[in-house]
Amino acid sequence: MSNPLSAKLTRRRFLKAAGLVGAALAVPAIIPASAMGRGGAVAPSERILMGGIGLRSRGMSDLNWLLPEQDVQFIAICDAQKTAREKVKQVVDTRYGNTDCKVYPEIRQYLAERTDIDAILMATGDRWHALASTLVMRSGKDVYTEKPSCLTIAEGQAVVDTARRYSRVYQTGTQRLSEGNFVFILELARTGRLGKIHTSYAHIAPWDAAEMRHDWLPAEPEPPKDEVDWDAWLGPCPWRPFNHAYIGGGWRGHYDFHTSCIGEWGAHTFAQAQAGIDSLDTSACEYHYVDNPTADGMVTVFPNGVKMILSRGDKYWHGSCGMRFDGTEGWAACADGYPKAELSNPSLQGEFKKLVGDYMARTQRPMNHMRNFLDCVKSRRLTVANPEVMYRSMSTVHAANICMWLKRDMKYDPVKAEFINDPEANRLRSRAQRAPWIY
Repeated sequence: MSNPLSAKLTRRRFLKAAGLVGAALAVPAIIPASAMGRGGAVAPSERILMGGIGLRSRGMSDLNWLLPEQDVQFIAICDAQKTAREKVKQVVDTRYGNTDCKVYPEIRQYLAERTDIDAILMATGDRWHALASTLVMRSGKDVYTEKPSCLTIAEGQAVVDTARRYSRVYQTGTQRLSEGNFVFILELARTGRLGKIHTSYAHIAPWDAAEMRHDWLPAEPEPPKDEVDWDAWLGPCPWRPFNHAYIGGGWRGHYDFHTSCIGEWGAHTFAQAQAGIDSLDTSACEYHYVDNPTADGMVTVFPNGVKMILSRGDKYWHGSCGMRFDGTEGWAACADGYPKAELSNPSLQGEFKKLVGDYMARTQRPMNHMRNFLDCVKSRRLTVANPEVMYRSMSTVHAANICMWLKRDMKYDPVKAEFINDPEANRLRSRAQRAPWIY
């Protein structure tokens, strides 16, 4: 250095720093066992840093499912509604005994700033599921999203394309694909123990109708943006005047925001039925209109010739989100709350442990839907409810809706993702999105 004063100061700083380092080395380092992953704790380097978007009723259930996982640290929540994001913060901070959970009102800022987040738990209303999933994956994060996971066939395609392009892990919340009784009868059907399957049955929700409302609720004074960011709440949907009923769940049954009684439970049960007939990589190709408001009894047909019948009541099961398979040698049915599956041949129940165990060994998937997602975040394997499974089953949902709306039979080409010789139906495969909320 040409300046002696600069050289003197630099050497002084160097010697001081060296002294501090030497002193530190002279004192034995005390590292908490938890930092090393000992004593049952998970080392920080192995933890999955999670954030959330839109966690309210169902989302809070998912959050309470997630928080006990030892390799997860939940660190931030985004919601357009202040009370909702503050409630999540309270739950998370109480769980961890600190005040570290950060809150964000706006999704784009949230995803851009929090580059430390590995994965997002998302349970907004239906209108946001596909768009938010694409934004999350483009920001370099994996995503677990509630169902129904897309409002249109085109949205489902966008999710598949985004996950593939950005190499992201995605799971949709069709959790019965990871529950023992359901997996058991899926395997009974898939492995031929019921003979050749000719018919499956899928439960649709016993409220609302296939035809949805196209009007909107009366205008009310819009709250301050910090309380409810109404523009962000609407997201890609058409502009509608604020009404407090919407944010309380009153958006259901409205075309702008919902997927009808078919999508409400069909988002679960169609995937379940398609899994049992080895049709998770396709969609139904025939839809036969039924002259009633709810699609109860609609017959759909898959490329392999197997029928799937939509059922609103309890003719084939008791409980919610039921499914049933009929084969040449028997039938099997299951729904929520069953202590065990209902079988035409009760002796098949003795194969429960074997079939479920074989499934878990073959797929390396646990009987825990959230755990499957977390394991895949680490391994980068496909989840059980991966983008293709979501897209194919939701395409069946949307095509069934379109059949009911247009009140006629129709044929669909799952390869081309288009209705055959039906321009009117094809126009309903997508909806316009409102800028700037586009995927």
